[in-house]
Amino acid sequence: MKFRSLWRTAPLFASALLLGATALAQPIRIGVITDRVGAAKAYAEPVLQGVQFAIQELNAGGGVLNRPIELQVEDDQGRPDLSASAARKLVDAGAAFILSISLTSATQQAQSVTVQTGTPHLTPSNSGDTLTTQIDNPNFWQTGPLASSQVATLLAYAKSKAFKRVALVGDNTGLGQLTTQSFKAGIQAQKIEVVAEEVVPRGANSADAQMQRIRAARPDAVFLTGILVPENTLLLRAYRLQGLKAPLLGNFNFSTPQYASVAKGLLDGVAFVDAVDPGKPQAKRFFEAYAKATGSAPQNVNGYGYDGIMLIADAIRRAGSTDKQKVREAMQAVRAFDGVLGAQGSHYGFQDGKRTGFDVNGLVVRAYEGDRPGRVLHVGTR
Repeated sequence: MKFRSLWRTAPLFASALLLGATALAQPIRIGVITDRVGAAKAYAEPVLQGVQFAIQELNAGGGVLNRPIELQVEDDQGRPDLSASAARKLVDAGAAFILSISLTSATQQAQSVTVQTGTPHLTPSNSGDTLTTQIDNPNFWQTGPLASSQVATLLAYAKSKAFKRVALVGDNTGLGQLTTQSFKAGIQAQKIEVVAEEVVPRGANSADAQMQRIRAARPDAVFLTGILVPENTLLLRAYRLQGLKAPLLGNFNFSTPQYASVAKGLLDGVAFVDAVDPGKPQAKRFFEAYAKATGSAPQNVNGYGYDGIMLIADAIRRAGSTDKQKVREAMQAVRAFDGVLGAQGSHYGFQDGKRTGFDVNGLVVRAYEGDRPGRVLHVGTR
């Protein structure tokens, strides 16, 4: 009887030893460069929440390679001059991988450290097309949807609606002007006439004059190309007050969560580009799990951080260690990773040696229903 009792308790004892060993194992340190006070704060904060939720899930399941994940966070304030210092601090602290969720320009500067040290480095949310081309950094990957794909997706939707005459209205920031130029080039390539082009300067307190000129031009649709939430809110307010009926098409910026509060009552019917397809099974599971675990309503932007950490964890598992070269090779070998983000049937992957991993046809166009992102109107660039 005594032998049988010991035999029955042996698996429990072994499990306890394994859990104890995992608890004592050297943690895998993941560094995050975020923006807690600057221009990127509005989306960096929910991305970081997605990161934290992913690590919580991983550690609850035993970590990665039977080692817990330890998060180290540095704030670069959205400033390129501070981002490289933050990356250096994380490398010196033993980060096996760095995640950048700050401004595109700051992420670009942080690469100066990761290319030098061979540290694997990923941005799951930045969309600038030049992040993987301006610096020859084989240790850096980008899974945020490229700006060019965002433009192509919204223009594909516009083409499906047979718009012939459109207006553009943006802001005077560098990125806002670049976005306007990209949309204008794409619109003109499709033989669609731009009948009005307006700018709302940063810090403006009204967009009434701009919207009056747009109304006089009688466009079939209005493209909102600016990236500043307060100025875009002024445009929405002027549009409603002046009773315009031309459809509003918003760029990717309109997928950020803060619009639901600052532009409350002004969003209904606005079409915008998003990386989240609410009908995707992976997205449904994530949003349900996130809401249950945190007690708060999930936001689409949370998915960027979650997918970024899960991609990193997958690469480390396949590498079998945190050796930087092995992890680099494992990350570059990603071909069909199913994430929360992307349209149904789309995957992350770094085919043909590329280091941009979001599926070019993975974006969708959605419409606001009241103050919340709603139904999908269009999928991909076709």
